[in-house]
Amino acid sequence: MTYPQDPTKRLPGRTSKARSLRTNDTEAEYRLWGDIRNRQLNGYKFSRQIPIGVYIVDFVCREQRLVIELDGSQHAERERDLVRTEWLNQQGYSVLRFWNAEVLQERSAVLDTILAVLQGQIVERCDAIRFSPAIQEGR
Repeated sequence: MTYPQDPTKRLPGRTSKARSLRTNDTEAEYRLWGDIRNRQLNGYKFSRQIPIGVYIVDFVCREQRLVIELDGSQHAERERDLVRTEWLNQQGYSVLRFWNAEVLQERSAVLDTILAVLQGQIVERCDAIRFSPAIQEGR
């Protein structure tokens, strides 16, 4: 994949790819979207399958600069995911990752974790819950 010179610019075709992903969501994406859409999660607005730079993120709360990614088993220990998370962190986005199985089997706990991040109760990197905070200027 070739990247544009300005990393904040979308690659050609990213918008149409994101639209396609919206119509072909996974079961976990469909279930979580049902809980967070239309400001249902304490008034926080989320969008889904949104291009950010060269990537398409599963969900984003732009106001809080929080990206939520849902991963299947194909994402276990993937170097590309680490690079993606690091890039998003450098752009000022915190990243919270969940396994599809977590969303399907423990959705209440997933929503509680998302709320804790949004409300500033979780701010430090935590590998146990797969949270990577944004890199703040001046750090």
